This record gives sequence, structure tokens and C-alpha cells, in this order.
Amino acid sequence: MRKFIVEFIGTFFLVLTVGSAVLGQIALAPLAIGAVLMTMVYAGGHISGAHFNPAVTLAVHIRGRISRQDAVGYWVAQFAAGFVAAIVAKWLVNPPAPKALSPAGRALWQAMAAETLFTFALAYVVLNVATSDDTKDNSFYGLAIGFTVAAGAFAVGGISGGAFNPAVAVGAATMGLFAWAKIWLWLVATLLGGAIAGFVYRYVSAESDTEAETAAEAEAVAA
Repeated sequence: MRKFIVEFIGTFFLVLTVGSAVLGQIALAPLAIGAVLMTMVYAGGHISGAHFNPAVTLAVHIRGRISRQDAVGYWVAQFAAGFVAAIVAKWLVNPPAPKALSPAGRALWQAMAAETLFTFALAYVVLNVATSDDTKDNSFYGLAIGFTVAAGAFAVGGISGGAFNPAVAVGAATMGLFAWAKIWLWLVATLLGGAIAGFVYRYVSAESDTEAETAAEAEAVAA
């Protein structure tokens, strides 16, 4: 199940970035898409292999690296993620206009969703590349973290301002870029995204971290 969740998350953010950047007619859409794929591969590669593509999963299965049962699970996660991400991207860029919400109200919910999602992505990548025992002493963590912010800024910066960080939000408000009256939006959304990422990481990486700790203890005893 851990592998399937990682495949869902990676595929979700790949399709979400594709949808948000292309539907939003972002000039640097290809860069955003490539950046988010790279960061999700860095974040999830040690758990699922980071396929995020049913065709890649098929190739890996034929290669003999994953079982038929796992391949089917990957496909379910990937297609489900693509479907959900497409709906979210369409809502973020071209939201419906329900009578119950004013245009300002819709924009508020869009901004909160965008900030929460990409703060989750940022925290998720940080936890996997900078705190996981499976990726200990890697040389790519700065690249992965930085490009996660870049991908989010390209994809949803025009929707939420692309803070993904409470401190950045406060700084932006101080500089007059964000309205102080709405600063709660960025504070709530970014802290919520970080908290969700923490809980997801504890679930999907608990087993591998425990195995690494056990191995380290065994090496220490042997020494």
C-alpha cells in the first residue's frame, strides 16, 4: 500500500501541474512539468521506483522488476491520481460559478487549495530527500526542494501568489504583496499542507526508516 500511495501522490502532482500550467497558459509550462516530475522522482524513488506512468510500469513489469499484482496496483493508483488531479486542476484554473459564492469567495477557496496542495508537495519532498534514512547523504536534496517551489510557482503562482511558506507569506504582506486582512489564508493553508505531509510521510516511510535504523544498530553492534 505504501508504494501505491507514493505512486498516487507523484502522478497526482504531475497531472495537476500539467493541467494547471497548460490550462492557465503558463509560458514556462514545460519547465514546470519537468521540474515537478524530477522532484517527485527524487521524493518517491526509494519507495515505489517513481514510475508515475502506466507505460513505465508496464515496461518495468516486463523487465521483471515488479510483480503482476503490484503492476495492477500501480495502474489503479496512477489512473485514479490522473483523474482526480485533472478535476482539481480544472477547478483551480476555471472554477464553476455557484450562486452561493461571490467571485471573491471562489478566488479565496482557489488560493487556499493551491497553497495547501503545493505546500504539501514541498514538505513531502523535503521529508523524503532531507530526512529519510533511505536518501541519507544524497547530493540532490537542494535541487529537489528548490524545483518543487519553482514548479508550484509556475503552476499556481497566479492563483495564490505561490508562497508555500508562512514566513514568506508574512514577508510578502510586509512588502505589500499580500493583504494583511487575508494573511490568515496563507498561514492556515501552508501549515495545513505541512501537517498533512508529515502524517503521510510517517505512514509511507515508517517501515523503511525502521529497517534502516535496525540495520544501523546491527552494524554498530557488529563493530
